[in-house]
Amino acid sequence: MNYVLRHPGDIAWRTLEHVELVAIALVIACAIALPLGVLVARKRRIGDAILAALNIVYTIPSLAIFALLIPLFGIGTFTAIVALVAYSQMILVRNVAVGLRGVPFALTDAARGLGMSAWQSLWRVELPQALPVILGGVRLATITLIALATLASWINAGGLGTLILYGLQHDDPIRALAGSVIAALLAIAANTGFHVLERRTAIERGGH
Repeated sequence: MNYVLRHPGDIAWRTLEHVELVAIALVIACAIALPLGVLVARKRRIGDAILAALNIVYTIPSLAIFALLIPLFGIGTFTAIVALVAYSQMILVRNVAVGLRGVPFALTDAARGLGMSAWQSLWRVELPQALPVILGGVRLATITLIALATLASWINAGGLGTLILYGLQHDDPIRALAGSVIAALLAIAANTGFHVLERRTAIERGGH
């Protein structure tokens, strides 16, 4: 407990680093996954190939991804973000595709009947209907990124993993425990928040 009481500033700083790392990676990952998910949903053959490639990346052990990227990008935050973005794509792309494929044909047919183009139908009808499933993917990806970001300290990218790594290397279980507990609390908070959003959007979609 001495470390926690004497170094609240360090703990807060590492927590902010962790949140920032996860937030940046998540925003970039979502920006990439949305068009890929639409492509997967629209083009079955191309979609299968994309999902197969993403599945290969997803099955690579997390530490190995960091190690593979170091020769390309060196060590630091940028490499950590690239790794986190790559690792989350399978979850995000799959959920976007599943959500879009689950939109009732009657809705898309009605949209076309009203004169909407394919893009108008996508943005005004399909994506809003698929939103609960997409948010489910964002929730799972966020939890995954929070956990993986603890490994970023191995490549000098900061975050809560710095506390965990230091604690393990210097026989300081309190410091390691502090980093682990805060990371777990962040994951629980993210899971709860996104779960509430999922339920609300699902109710709204059902209400329509």
